[in-house]
Amino acid sequence: MTGRIRLVPETGSTNADVRALAGDGWPEGQWLRAERQSAGRGRLGRGWLSTAGNLHASTLIRLRPGDPPVSGLGLMLGVAVHAALSGLLPEADVQLKWPNDVMAGGAKLAGMLLEREGDAVIAGIGVNVAQAPALPDRLTAALADLPGGAGLMAAEVLDALVPAVDLWLARWRTGGLSAVLPEWQRRAHPPGTRLLLSMGDGPSLAGCFAGLEADGALVLETGDGARHVVHSGDVGVLD
Repeated sequence: MTGRIRLVPETGSTNADVRALAGDGWPEGQWLRAERQSAGRGRLGRGWLSTAGNLHASTLIRLRPGDPPVSGLGLMLGVAVHAALSGLLPEADVQLKWPNDVMAGGAKLAGMLLEREGDAVIAGIGVNVAQAPALPDRLTAALADLPGGAGLMAAEVLDALVPAVDLWLARWRTGGLSAVLPEWQRRAHPPGTRLLLSMGDGPSLAGCFAGLEADGALVLETGDGARHVVHSGDVGVLD
């Protein structure tokens, strides 16, 4: 595995570094891991705190002719990360939250950031391995605090993650999003879970999780019986 993983002690952002490497012909399937990031980023422009002992890594997906719509990659990556983490900690209760956050007991355990660069997608993954950073707007969790997670190292997590991404990327390529959605929903919070959707500066929307559309959009059902199909936004679990 080490031949596919480049380790650096510190960088600003592994995604930014892989973006530059993509232009130099960096191949698909190679990974960059930093022991520390000084300018990590999450979804919707948030910062991603770089805490010692946690995982900060990025990889490159080269888009090929005939690949399914790229919008499905986020859900695919969520399934892959969940599969890797649940494989490492089979006794821990971890779930997916739309579109691709990995949660433990309602607290964020891992997050992903996908960015398009020409014919490639840079996929950045952050996992709270040793420590859960204190954030003002959400609960966080670390693998070290879950059953079986004490002493787990970031390198071990990435060693489990690399083959999981290989597997699910191949399944997405051959079967499209229809090969991913059943697994995503099996690993997510159950139907009926109360969610709160925030959409930028607009009003928030509370409703119950009613599954996903065929294109991966979130379906929320509100108390008045209305059914809302959501393609973007920030989702929190209310239950």
